[in-house]
Amino acid sequence: MSSSFFRKAPKFWERRGPTSLLLWPLSWIYGCVLKLRKLIYDIDFVKPKFFSVPIIIVGNIRVGGTGKTPIVIALAQRLSQMGWHPGIISRGYGSQALSKPMQVTSDSNPDIVGDESVLIASRTQNQFPIWVFPKRNQSIRKLLQHSPQVDVIISDDGLQNQGLVRWPAREGGRDIEFVVRDARGEGNRFLLPAGPLREPASRDRDATLFTGNSKPPRSTGDLGDYFQGRRAFALKAILSTPYQLNSRSNTKSLEEIAQSYLPTKITAVAALGNPQGFFDDLLKLGVSGKQFPLPDHFDYTPEFFKGIQADCILITEKDAVKCTDIHDDRIWVVPLSLKLPDALMEWMQSILQRPDPRRYTL
Repeated sequence: MSSSFFRKAPKFWERRGPTSLLLWPLSWIYGCVLKLRKLIYDIDFVKPKFFSVPIIIVGNIRVGGTGKTPIVIALAQRLSQMGWHPGIISRGYGSQALSKPMQVTSDSNPDIVGDESVLIASRTQNQFPIWVFPKRNQSIRKLLQHSPQVDVIISDDGLQNQGLVRWPAREGGRDIEFVVRDARGEGNRFLLPAGPLREPASRDRDATLFTGNSKPPRSTGDLGDYFQGRRAFALKAILSTPYQLNSRSNTKSLEEIAQSYLPTKITAVAALGNPQGFFDDLLKLGVSGKQFPLPDHFDYTPEFFKGIQADCILITEKDAVKCTDIHDDRIWVVPLSLKLPDALMEWMQSILQRPDPRRYTL
């Protein structure tokens, strides 16, 4: 069961009520399937395949985007500055059905390999090898064959991929599992379809990364208690200077945009898992206007933008990779970057530097 079951997150996902309680039996069945899948891998019914390099999983337990891709970009850049040679894998969400692993560059077609992987390649200027395929083990093998210098893999999502075997840091290994949590939190805390969760909110992880206005819950229940004393890091989002879609060298600050256009003449468009996060960030910086949320991985057309009555249209970089054939001087792209805490990188360095426990006796 995937997020595509609902084109838009239903309101009953946020708090328990008649609809979510009515669907709860289906959520119970879904939970039993999850436990069965985990059991199959735990008893080695499926032979695990380990890799020679550590794997960092950046995932979420809530359906829809929580800001994973900007984190993947920031991690790759910071690790590179620290002397590591990262490689990146992704499922290729929003792409056509792939028959084999495919390498991604900034010139790749997002309709084939997915918009998020093209965004990563574009933002990092093709600095890191990126491969996409639903079977992540195959992507890793291809990546390491083509780029043997890679000494750490970052997976954009994959937390629920049982076939991607790893030995997490909390178990004495050197692989790392991150759960990304945004301001929406866990909603009503029910599993799909009664709630927004792919897995229980108390799922084990090496650390939680909080984005946007998200913060650990207060200790007022089992979930609040769960976060107490566990490793968590708050990430700060930064909106950079917008550039014109059809002329990247033409830039204008958000302050200039706010002063140049009336709010009624500005429209912010976002096809994200949580588009409200983008709109809220603009409001914090003084840019108000109409808000146009769209389903994640939305396919833009020139006709869509022609129908928007505005003098200035603001979109995200993820949207921009799917607008390369659109020529509209009203469209401005707003880059987003994340500031990673030094404490997070220092902790990661200590984990990644461990000798491989599968090869050495400590």
